[in-house]
Amino acid sequence: MGLTTVLVAAAGFAPADRWDGELPFYGQAVDWQPCFTPEELAAAEDTEGDPDWTSRLECGTVTVPVNHGDPEGGTIDMAVVRHPAQGPAEQRRGSLVFDFGGPGVPGVERMRSGPLPLSRQTRASFDLVSFDPRGVGESAGFTCPRWRAMRAPLEALRNLGAQEVTDARLRELDKAAEAYARSCVEEVGEEFLANTGTVNVVRDLDILRDALGDRRLNYVGFSYGTRIGALYAEMFAENTRALVLDGAMQIERDVIADGVEQSGGVRAAWETFVDYCLERAPECPFTDAAQATAETEAILSGVAADPVVLEEGGVGRHELLVLLRESLYTEHRWENAARLLARLAAGDTGDDFVRGYLEGALAPRGGESGSEESAFTAVRCADHTNPTDPREYREGARRAADLSPLFGGDQVWSLLPCAHWPVTEVVPTGVSAPMAPPILVVGTRGDPATPYAWARELADQLASATLFTYEGGGHTAYAGGRSCVDRVVDAYLLYGEVPPAGSSCPGEF
Repeated sequence: MGLTTVLVAAAGFAPADRWDGELPFYGQAVDWQPCFTPEELAAAEDTEGDPDWTSRLECGTVTVPVNHGDPEGGTIDMAVVRHPAQGPAEQRRGSLVFDFGGPGVPGVERMRSGPLPLSRQTRASFDLVSFDPRGVGESAGFTCPRWRAMRAPLEALRNLGAQEVTDARLRELDKAAEAYARSCVEEVGEEFLANTGTVNVVRDLDILRDALGDRRLNYVGFSYGTRIGALYAEMFAENTRALVLDGAMQIERDVIADGVEQSGGVRAAWETFVDYCLERAPECPFTDAAQATAETEAILSGVAADPVVLEEGGVGRHELLVLLRESLYTEHRWENAARLLARLAAGDTGDDFVRGYLEGALAPRGGESGSEESAFTAVRCADHTNPTDPREYREGARRAADLSPLFGGDQVWSLLPCAHWPVTEVVPTGVSAPMAPPILVVGTRGDPATPYAWARELADQLASATLFTYEGGGHTAYAGGRSCVDRVVDAYLLYGEVPPAGSSCPGEF
């Protein structure tokens, strides 16, 4: 038998594999079954907003090859979930597929956890579908045995600036990163890791589109999901109807640049939060924007010297920084985050609000399995060119700390295992999707995870894309309670209406 490929000339890679002229993984039909047994449904709590959501969910699998270049090799049963459209037959428009980000976030579990906050018309018109990408959750998810290897060395660096990391400390951290990467290879093998990158997730997504019975794909990708959507537009333009790319990721720079630029996004998000605190928060500890970082450092120094003691342990500088960074992801949390800082600045560490907020925010969130972290590392390393000299990561951490002095260079240090990763199929450069229909890119001005500059860049890069801006903060904007954003995205998904270039919504919180 001979393997032939259909090439995308602009990118020089194969979107799908033909074996003797056939597409062997196409033509499947999902055998949908209820996601929950009657006993599980009886024991489940009602889901807020839609008590019947859980009972309507249907689960199944779609088979995809581990290596799209070897269709006769190993396979993965890719887990999928569907909430059927609730409208009459004449209103239905096929499937709307979601990827919720990560990489490493299981889409099936997200759908099982409760209703998606979408408009009634969207839920009436589309089967809402999600999936666990390869290597994630129920789609051959895995855990690298040494996924915790870098925690202790990174903790030792916690109170050091990147410029203070000596060669000896760097060797210790690099040794831990190598152990982490090696354990991943030992767990699932080099071939599996070589095929975890987004180009292969995109090939899987087109097989899923076909199995759903949709001639063209309707898709919403959040954060990392925007990378999937952008490459889908490049590789499968003829199979595309509507792509919403919310919280855009950059596609083409190396893994260190990726981490550095994310640190710049954290700083922009912090500045957006500071503006909110000064202008609208009921309680705020800041004198003005220019003094906010120094005043926060004073608060951090205070809890470092005198940690807040809770049942779960003490809350010191690091724990408070983690909490602040996480709060930047969701505007709903900003009022309480500002109140917390104000009361800590006033020395009210025994205040009922302070203790209650910290206990809720820092409560254990279930056992750590390491699977999401392992998939995150595998995809990030597969999707970028990876410098192999640890000194380049140290320099990147220094640049990141310069961009975001408050939160430092952790974004770069966490990617050091990529220096020891096996060879993978790297995401192609020059992606512009010239043949794709109109694409909607949504960017949030104060996004802490995917900088707004990336949304502008992706909208410029994709030939048919239009950028719509949410002028507030938080990570991603659609289906998050921002009515102005939801109206624009729904009009695009339902009717193909693209907003005028330069359109935006003001912050709503």
